[in-house]
Amino acid sequence: MIRPATPEEAEAVARVQVESWRAAYAHALPAEGLAGLSLEVRADLHRRFPPLVAEADGEIVGFVSVGEGRDPGTDGELLAIYVHPEHWGSGFGKALIDAGEARLRELGHADAILWVLEDNPRARRFYEAAGWTTDGTTRPIEILGVLVPEIRYVKRL
Repeated sequence: MIRPATPEEAEAVARVQVESWRAAYAHALPAEGLAGLSLEVRADLHRRFPPLVAEADGEIVGFVSVGEGRDPGTDGELLAIYVHPEHWGSGFGKALIDAGEARLRELGHADAILWVLEDNPRARRFYEAAGWTTDGTTRPIEILGVLVPEIRYVKRL
């Protein structure tokens, strides 16, 4: 089931994000930085901006956050989408991206962007399977003290 999260569920959402980062970015980010990720910092963000969550058997197993495009000249943005590693390949990601895109349309957006680490082939295959395409825009971003390249994807909603 996909539904809006409550502020009280922020820690469960943060746990999904932290554990997903540790699994998905182990090849690209420093192990000590990943080990030191703060649940409380992430929970504070999700408390203030509750995402849509995927729930299975009463447990939050993934989430998606959307909003206004942060890049100049863009419309909407898929800000974050994560599924707990134990549930990768289970269909929750597809359900979440569909729900996120629907929410963007509800908010009046006709187009959207998202940013992904250039060296994240699993996520890039996922986005491409969902109809997102790169627009050739790249940028460096500092994550956990390391500068890594990101690539932008776009989609007409």
